[in-house]
Amino acid sequence: MYTNSYELKAGVVILKKDFFKSLHFQVFASIIIGILVGYLYPSVGESMKPLGDAFIKLIKMIIGPIIFCTIVCGIAGMGDMKKVGRVGGKALLYFEAVTTSSLFFGIFLVNWLQPGVGMNVDASTLDSASVAMYTTGAQTHTVGEFFMNIIPNTVVDGFAKGEILQILLFSVMFGWALSKFGEKGKMLLGVIGDVSRVFFGIVDLIMRLAPIGTFGAMAFTIGKYGIASLGPLMKLLGTFYFACFLFIVLVVWPIAKWAGISFTKYIAYFKEELLVVFGTASSESVLPRMMEKLERVGCSKSIVGLVIPTGYSFNLDGTSIYLTVAAIFLAQATNTDLTFMQQFTIIAVLLLTSKGASGVTGSGFIVLAATLSTIPSIPVGALALIFGVDRFMTQGRALTNLIGNGIATFVVAKWENELDVEKLQNVMYEHKEPEVEPAHTV
Repeated sequence: MYTNSYELKAGVVILKKDFFKSLHFQVFASIIIGILVGYLYPSVGESMKPLGDAFIKLIKMIIGPIIFCTIVCGIAGMGDMKKVGRVGGKALLYFEAVTTSSLFFGIFLVNWLQPGVGMNVDASTLDSASVAMYTTGAQTHTVGEFFMNIIPNTVVDGFAKGEILQILLFSVMFGWALSKFGEKGKMLLGVIGDVSRVFFGIVDLIMRLAPIGTFGAMAFTIGKYGIASLGPLMKLLGTFYFACFLFIVLVVWPIAKWAGISFTKYIAYFKEELLVVFGTASSESVLPRMMEKLERVGCSKSIVGLVIPTGYSFNLDGTSIYLTVAAIFLAQATNTDLTFMQQFTIIAVLLLTSKGASGVTGSGFIVLAATLSTIPSIPVGALALIFGVDRFMTQGRALTNLIGNGIATFVVAKWENELDVEKLQNVMYEHKEPEVEPAHTV
């Protein structure tokens, strides 16, 4: 059972001891401490980077096996590849519709608020060397290479490199092949199910280190870049976060309501994951935990296994908003007038390129550089203008992506009539733990 973290007595809120032991409190406290350390002792804060990196690496270590086990169990247990294709098609259709709306949303807000107007920046005076690695990556990372990269060189290559789409492809093929064995394949399916529980147990163990990881990541960010660096570009940051907030309220929230999900309860249920993502600036840091909790709250294993991993590559709402806001901001800051057709071209290009750099270090800059190269009037070197504050927009991108992918899973589950409403009511609304499934025995 979940226990309340506070009681109301005589009009006074009295915190229980278990509140201070809860993960969300510890993560929140670590974020505050990390900010203070980075601000007061920048050199110390910058040296904390290995703590955040180590936590994210631990999580990434376990993502591949968990995706494999979850998808194989879901597909082999389903035994109907037509259904798998239908679910995948619905998920991709939903992803494209919502991502497209986020692109238009971002471009509308940045044109309305015009955060870059008046800066009058001469792009030739900027230090383009600092963004050379990103512009080079943009020239070599094409859409064709993205589709070819979905196929791993070997079976273990995707797992070794942590390529989610490669793992997804192999897992779907393995699950389909296993489903053809019928009764003979049930023993292996049971073993994979048991192994999956072990991996989720490892995730629970790693998540105990989340406060340390979020502290290290936040201390490093503030220590290296400094809060003062935000000043000159506050209008850009404000526009971006305002766009993310409005998108969630005006687009994601109504979608959640249509799916029968209370958005406020949804946020409360995933508060720990949201805090971890904010602290680490990485949505991958909670991917296994998201899959586990979505199953616990009533989404079927097969839906979770297909929608969440695919969404991490194709449903990047926050990243889409960032790309449009940043591209138009750079045009405004460098006094580059864009026609309606040029802005529409930016959206058309981003519909493809925003899917092509998922999971790549500095992917936001790579995609942005690739997009700017299609509009020669905007100098690619202008990327140097926002390089210093990009880290502070990563949190917004990751949070919006995470919220959008969670809601997408509920939508597809409802679409397929595979959302257990009773379990949803008990776990998310009434805070009752579901009964633990007995371990599989052979």
